[in-house]
Amino acid sequence: MRNRRTNSLGALTMSIAPETVSPIPIHKDYVLNRWLCVTALFMASLNLRPVVASIAPVLGSIQHDLGLSGAVSSLLVSIPVLCMGILAPFSVKLSERLGIERVITWSLMLIGGSTLLRLFIHSASLLFLTTLLSGIGIAMMGPLLSGFIKKHMADRAPSTIAIYSMALALGAALGSSLTSPLHWKLHSWQMSLSFWLIPVILALPLWFNVLKRQPLSSKADSAISLGKSLEIPWHKGKAWILALQFGLLSLVFYSLLAWLPLMIIAAGASMLHAGIMVTLFALIQIPSGTVVQQLLKMHASRRSWLIVSSLMQAAGLLLIFCSTYIWFAVVICGLGSGMLFALLNLLPVEMTSSPEEAASWAAMIQCIGFLIGAAGPLLTGYLHDRMGHFNAGILAMVFISIAMGIISLSMVSTENSKNKIH
Repeated sequence: MRNRRTNSLGALTMSIAPETVSPIPIHKDYVLNRWLCVTALFMASLNLRPVVASIAPVLGSIQHDLGLSGAVSSLLVSIPVLCMGILAPFSVKLSERLGIERVITWSLMLIGGSTLLRLFIHSASLLFLTTLLSGIGIAMMGPLLSGFIKKHMADRAPSTIAIYSMALALGAALGSSLTSPLHWKLHSWQMSLSFWLIPVILALPLWFNVLKRQPLSSKADSAISLGKSLEIPWHKGKAWILALQFGLLSLVFYSLLAWLPLMIIAAGASMLHAGIMVTLFALIQIPSGTVVQQLLKMHASRRSWLIVSSLMQAAGLLLIFCSTYIWFAVVICGLGSGMLFALLNLLPVEMTSSPEEAASWAAMIQCIGFLIGAAGPLLTGYLHDRMGHFNAGILAMVFISIAMGIISLSMVSTENSKNKIH
């Protein structure tokens, strides 16, 4: 079944009679389109995390200038995550009408506009408005990137997911590590937050080029050929298993994104050391997709690596709980989290038969997953306020990571790329 699938570029090449076009130009055009799609995917993915990750480094200044409490401030992380959960299914319906590439381009423009608007923030209401707008853009674009991979690069899904995961991790690393130095240099948290407009500006010309290369009939053809496949797979148990896994991962990840610096300081580290550890947590996830790609070549069972990654994340959190070997704890926790993310984004692409179906699966998984994940920062902050320490929150994340490994046991291990869940 999988061998009969081809991406849209390959199908276009095969549909042209050999005597009408010489093979060399076709090959060159194919390679050019492939590189354009890969580069555009990388740049779009790079813009999914900085808007959220850049908040934590300047949160103290934001609270001081705008008079925000800790609970209200946590909404700056939770709002985009909630948007990703609530709005993900609508992105599929919108892409059915307008096309995957066009919705991704418009989403990038919305993220860029809201980021630019942060330059003029002088009130809490405007800050939350920009947070909401950027969250909508991220929510509409996120699920469609899976459909874009399925459409243009289905024959190399593991390597493409590795690039996608690398860009996401790099965006988070840059947002969390550079925003504070920018704030110190520019003497303005507004300017440091608006700096993340630059990756959007770099991405948009690529996506305008992608749009130009799309056949006018592609949107209509895909809608006609799929029919019911465009519906969100609420009734499929496989999708629910993946959604639950993604939700538990998101809960842990966004809790750490919001509170890891204070957790490390509570473990006895200095503020400088905590900042370095947070940067390390983000940086170690950059090669995680490539690590997964190489591991799958050695042992193709997705289930096995899901279990290993879950236990790595649990072990890292347990070491943080024990306040020992913090740098090693951050490394294995970050690598485990990154590997889990890469695997859970690979499976919807491999288990579906069309770009739109892949997007609909990703939309459901992200809808459920991010709604669960949005509660992470709030619950961790609540436990800290009630108990005066992070031990309960960290221990809860340890058990959640172990639960992810147990849930992975329900997946059927296969030695080929078409992993199935029963």
